[in-house]
Amino acid sequence: MQYKSNGILCQSKVTVINMQSSTLIAMSGGVDSAVAAYLIKTSVGSAAGATMKLSDSGANEAAAAAETARRLGIEHYVLDFSAEFSREVVDRFCSTYLHGATPNPCIYCNRKIKFGCFLERALELGYDKVATGHYARIEYDRESGRYILLRALDRAKDQSYVLSVLNQRQLSKTLLPLGDLTKPQVRALAAELGLGVAERPESQDICFIPDHDHARFIREHTGKIPPRGKFIDTDGNVLGEHSGIINYTIGQRKGLGVSVGQPIYVCRIDAAGNQVVLGGEDSLYEKRLYANELNFVAIESLAGSMRVTAKIRYSHKEVPAVITMASERELCVEFDSPQRAITRGQTVVLYSDNAVVASGTICRSGGGDAPAGGCQG
Repeated sequence: MQYKSNGILCQSKVTVINMQSSTLIAMSGGVDSAVAAYLIKTSVGSAAGATMKLSDSGANEAAAAAETARRLGIEHYVLDFSAEFSREVVDRFCSTYLHGATPNPCIYCNRKIKFGCFLERALELGYDKVATGHYARIEYDRESGRYILLRALDRAKDQSYVLSVLNQRQLSKTLLPLGDLTKPQVRALAAELGLGVAERPESQDICFIPDHDHARFIREHTGKIPPRGKFIDTDGNVLGEHSGIINYTIGQRKGLGVSVGQPIYVCRIDAAGNQVVLGGEDSLYEKRLYANELNFVAIESLAGSMRVTAKIRYSHKEVPAVITMASERELCVEFDSPQRAITRGQTVVLYSDNAVVASGTICRSGGGDAPAGGCQG
C-alpha cells in the first residue's frame, strides 16, 4: 500500500491476504505497533489489537495501546501471559547467568511468548495471522517452498536478529508491515494520524529489570546468592576473589577490582569450578564458535559448507564466515578473522545477502569442550 507522509510518497508492502481473513496485532503502546496496526487495518479484512500482560507492571502501556485501538476503530484485548513469561523468559534468564553464560531474553520472548503464546491465542480466538511492529520482512520463496526472513530496508532499525529464532509455521502466520519503512516515516505517519504515541520514547534494555541491575534481580528472583570464587589468569594463577559469576560477562573490564599493571578482561567463566578467567585484550579474540538450539530459516538443513556473514550479538557488525555442521545438533562457525568476546549464551545469526540463513545459541568457542551446563541451565 502507498501513502503520503510530509508530502513524501511512502510504500509499505503488507502481504495481500484474503479479505475474509483476520489479523491480531500485538500492540505494546508504542509508535511502531500503533502504525503497524493502522497499516494492517487498512489492508486486510478484519483486525484487532492485543497487549500482552507480562508482569504486574505495564498498565500505562496497555492504556496507551487501548487508546490507539480506539482511535483506529479496532477492538483491543489484554492477554495475560505473565506466568508463561516468568517461566520461559525470566527463569531461563536467571538460570543461564547462574551457569556462567550471558543470555538474550528478547530472543526467548520472541520464540516462546510473542510468536508462541500470542500466536496460539490468536488462532484460538479465530484470527488467521498476527502482526507486530518489528522492523524486518517476510517473503515466501516458491522455489524452496520456505518463508524467508529478510532484513528491514532501514538497516539502522533492522530487527531480523531477534526474529531469527522463528520457525516456518511462525513466519507463515506473521505480518511485518514496517519492514519497508524508516523510523522517521513511521513517526511522521503516526503524527499525521493524530496518534498520541507519535513521539513516545523507545523501550530499551531488559524490560523486567528497569534499573539494569541484573545481579540483584537474579538474587531476589531465585533466592540464590552465588558464592565467591577465584579470579585466575590464563595460566591458572590466582589473581584475587570474585563476588559471584552472575556479576561478570565476557569482555568485561570494569568492576573487577584486580590490578596487574595492564588492562585485563574477563575472557572465560568456569561455572563448574566457580572461577572467572582474566586475560589481556588478545585473549578475547577467537576464530571459531559452536552453536546449538539451531533454527534453519532460508534453508531446511546444511550439507557441506556455506559462506555467510555472521552476527554474534545484536550490536555486532556482520563479518564473513564459513559454516559447517560439527555434529547432528551443533553448528561450527569459522570466521575469516578472529572475533572479540564471543560469548556463551548469546545468539549467533547467519545471513546470506539480506536473508537469515539460520541462528543458534553459542555454546562454546575456540576448540575446547563445552563448559559444564552447556549454554543454559
